[in-house]
Amino acid sequence: MTEHTVRAFTEELEALGADLNRMGGYSEQALSDAITAMARRDAGLARTVIDGDKKIDELQREIERKIMRLLALRQPLGRDLRQTVAALKLAGDLERIGDLAKNIAKRALTIQEFDPIALTRSVERMGKIAVTQLKQILDTFASHEVAGAVSVWMQDEELDEHYNSLFRELLTYMMEDPRMIGPGAHLLFVAKNLERIGDHCTNMAEVIYYLETGEDIGTDRPKAVDPAMPPLPPPNSESSK
Repeated sequence: MTEHTVRAFTEELEALGADLNRMGGYSEQALSDAITAMARRDAGLARTVIDGDKKIDELQREIERKIMRLLALRQPLGRDLRQTVAALKLAGDLERIGDLAKNIAKRALTIQEFDPIALTRSVERMGKIAVTQLKQILDTFASHEVAGAVSVWMQDEELDEHYNSLFRELLTYMMEDPRMIGPGAHLLFVAKNLERIGDHCTNMAEVIYYLETGEDIGTDRPKAVDPAMPPLPPPNSESSK
């Protein structure tokens, strides 16, 4: 490669990183605003989140086009290849986080049709944890700090436990008072979306760790048991045959 080609390639990779940082900022803002819209029953803010998802989707498509061009024309190797493939994976996770934030905003609009219930605050607290995890992993990507990726990866169980606790509480509410079934069901969907956002943050942590080290972060991701899922049968049971 000539010096000019190397410089141009470096600039393209830096531009790709800048696009990812911008996309991450949009996704973080969408999630934060969706949680605020739900907690404050702010219909205007919820609609802003819903409309703003197009911007995240467009940026993902632009990033994918740049990545395809890099792979075709530059044929990167080593860290450059890891950086290019990592960008593709990270853009996918950020796009899904944007979708989940939009889903939360849609639920926020529906929840406003019901009287407020106390557990909305618990869902809001869970949302703030998700926002913090997303911010932490975006900061890790920008700073190249491997320790930040490990920290987020290890926090995955925290959101799982919040979701499990909320699932049981909301189920109890709905069983005790049929009037709670509507708002309770919508809050359950919000909580599940937040739990999924935690999973995407963990995915991003794994990608960033591999980008920076060239190694896998581990195989046994810490997970809490989802109370909505039936337990798996023992390996030697009749149902597993």
